[in-house]
Amino acid sequence: MPRHPRIPSRAVFMARLRRNVAIAAGIVVFSLAIGTAGYHFLEGLSWIDALLNSSMILTGMGPVNALTTVQGKLFATAYALFSGVVFLTMVAVLFAPLLHRFLHRFHLEFEGDADAPTKN
Repeated sequence: MPRHPRIPSRAVFMARLRRNVAIAAGIVVFSLAIGTAGYHFLEGLSWIDALLNSSMILTGMGPVNALTTVQGKLFATAYALFSGVVFLTMVAVLFAPLLHRFLHRFHLEFEGDADAPTKN
């Protein structure tokens, strides 16, 4: 039976971790851009207030400015739901390399136990 490859080196692991952090940062920037544009164009907030509101919603803290238009309230509802999904996605993206490495290590340890001679 062929042996499975060893755990990738620390350098490979760190490269994967950096890649996933960059992906998560891209998701945050994209999500903030959507929220900022929505609050600016649909609710009429200034760019900085729209950014503040979108960042507060994205982090789960809630809006800062009171919403006055129906379009703004509907957007805020959709953006809040979207933000929940984005949060879960970012957690998955950030923890994927760590979990992957843990499972590799666990698999190799388990496989090593199977190769050990058994006592009768």
